[in-house]
Amino acid sequence: MDDETKISIITRLRIAGCVFAEEEARLFFSEAQSPAEFATMVERRINGLPLEHVLGWAEFCGIRIAVDPGVFVPRRRTEFLVRQAAALVTQGAIVVDLCCGTGAVGSALAVTMEGIELYAADIDPAAVRCARRNVTSVEGHVYEGDLYEPLPSTIRGRVNVLVANAPYVPTEAIVLLPQEARIHEARVALDGGADGLDVQRRVAAEATLWLAPGGHLLVETSERQAQLTVEIFIQNGLITQVAYYDELDATVVIGTRPNV
Repeated sequence: MDDETKISIITRLRIAGCVFAEEEARLFFSEAQSPAEFATMVERRINGLPLEHVLGWAEFCGIRIAVDPGVFVPRRRTEFLVRQAAALVTQGAIVVDLCCGTGAVGSALAVTMEGIELYAADIDPAAVRCARRNVTSVEGHVYEGDLYEPLPSTIRGRVNVLVANAPYVPTEAIVLLPQEARIHEARVALDGGADGLDVQRRVAAEATLWLAPGGHLLVETSERQAQLTVEIFIQNGLITQVAYYDELDATVVIGTRPNV
């Protein structure tokens, strides 16, 4: 590809709103198997498809996560959720990734700590298909269904770490999201109900039934919603703390089931 063509492609990507146009063009060039595939990638991106859907993968916690069309794209801020969970995971632990989407959080934890027993679940069939590609590669198990419903009963009351990157965008705020999310990601992965916390309430309500004594529930939320999330956790019998990371604008609420 000559320099003039490269400049033209980068310019088109910039006009389409791609802030990192040069980097994206390089990624397309390195991933495409032919000039025709490269051109298709560029056109799909210019037409508003998320970069990760165009590439078919996202980099998350230093690993490559498969991302299928229509599936929620793992965010950089969620790497903080992984770090907080990793600090609580020990070898042989039973780990559950609820609302798993691509399975990025569970997969990253399995890479961080080998030997965990990993289970993941999501209500969206497309997400489940995608998660199986990621989670089974780290010897985890993926189930389709509503929150805890599809999980095997054998782990009930034995879960050491439960992570739930549940949707927490208030319904009325969906329209304010970037077009990439609004149009190209499943609404079920975004919409958290009137105040954004409906799914978190349901996760917390059953958490102590699934957690082992001393087990932990971790959810990502916003700084603005964190106090409400804390109240939800406390109401459901969890000892609660909040972790913040300004650099990624990340907030994680951690609830622990008492040992008694």
